[in-house]
Amino acid sequence: MKILVLNCGSSSIKYKLFDMTKKSVLAKGGIEKIGLIGSFLKLTLPDGEKVILKKDIPEHTVGVDFIIATLLEGPYAVLRSLDELSAVGHRMVHGGERFSESVLLNKEVLDAFVACNDLAPLHNPANLKGVNAVTALLPNIPQVGVFDTAFHQTMPDYAYMYAVPYDLYERYGVRRYGFHGTSHRYVSERVCKMLNMPVEGSKIITCHIGNGASITAVKDGKCMDTSMGLTPLEGLMMGSRSGDIDAGAVSFIMDKEGLNTTGISNFLNKKSGLLGVSGVSSDMREVMAAAQAGNKRAFLAVRMYFYRIRKYIGAYAAAMGGVDVLLFTGGVGENQYQCRTRACKGLSYMGVKLDEARNMTVQGEEAIISTTDSRVKVVVVPTDEELMIASDTMDILKK
Repeated sequence: MKILVLNCGSSSIKYKLFDMTKKSVLAKGGIEKIGLIGSFLKLTLPDGEKVILKKDIPEHTVGVDFIIATLLEGPYAVLRSLDELSAVGHRMVHGGERFSESVLLNKEVLDAFVACNDLAPLHNPANLKGVNAVTALLPNIPQVGVFDTAFHQTMPDYAYMYAVPYDLYERYGVRRYGFHGTSHRYVSERVCKMLNMPVEGSKIITCHIGNGASITAVKDGKCMDTSMGLTPLEGLMMGSRSGDIDAGAVSFIMDKEGLNTTGISNFLNKKSGLLGVSGVSSDMREVMAAAQAGNKRAFLAVRMYFYRIRKYIGAYAAAMGGVDVLLFTGGVGENQYQCRTRACKGLSYMGVKLDEARNMTVQGEEAIISTTDSRVKVVVVPTDEELMIASDTMDILKK
């Protein structure tokens, strides 16, 4: 069974083609700058070499058509015909309370998804463009939606509700939803298999640390709490997102800077976080390099960043009444050992003992990086959201 997975943004499409009989990747790549000058498809060959194919891509249907054509024809073809393709799985960002699991996409489902657009105006319309593009090109192929918010639907009400008038929840769905759910689900399931640990009774803190970042408390295999909220802005300090901030400070900034709601959203999502504090970059590698070179603002940004990670780890250990596994994933969490060292600093009271020598050797691979006598297992598990989407798609097709 061959399944194409698409992750559509407003001006991009990432893709992976899986052979699910072997759970192997046949092709992967992405289109960037859709609707802009200089659009292109970048694909990664099996040996890791990157190839760039330039083409004018004015909108998503042209982009999806270009991906399919590349899979079928020319030097990088991996399919003999479209008959080999069983289904398309889509990353869908915000499913609100309507979707607690992945679903086969039909008109009813898509109408409900569109109704969530107010909750994710930057993401949901872009996801829908990918679905519509596939429908236009392959009208009879099954399509499955896998929602970022679905894994977090097991949160209890006292964890997801905000302390604002209750009718805002009833009328507009104002509550914590959480994101990166497909990643948190994948790594929390994977680590139980990796450690040969039963899901029942497990207490796992999953730290998805990348340019966007979130932490989730996973108890008995289910999400108990997560750091992102109504939108992906809440929680940790991120590359260009502020994370937690006093709502009073938000209105104060709006008044002082003359910002409307669109302006403050852009300010907090794109001009804050590591970028805003350091003035250097939204990339942790560049900020850490600047801090090591003596840049005081970069040094402050790094300390703020890891302090907030430790604070959430401590909070979620308290929420679950302890922790068995502390897990790192995401671009920074998987590949930068300094991130894991700094995030674990001061957690010895919880029983966390990091094997510093082992930690320094781990980059983008599954590994236990705690000492043998550590009460809490500290683990790195590379995330694979695309495989999770392909697996869900296959399971739904079999049903």
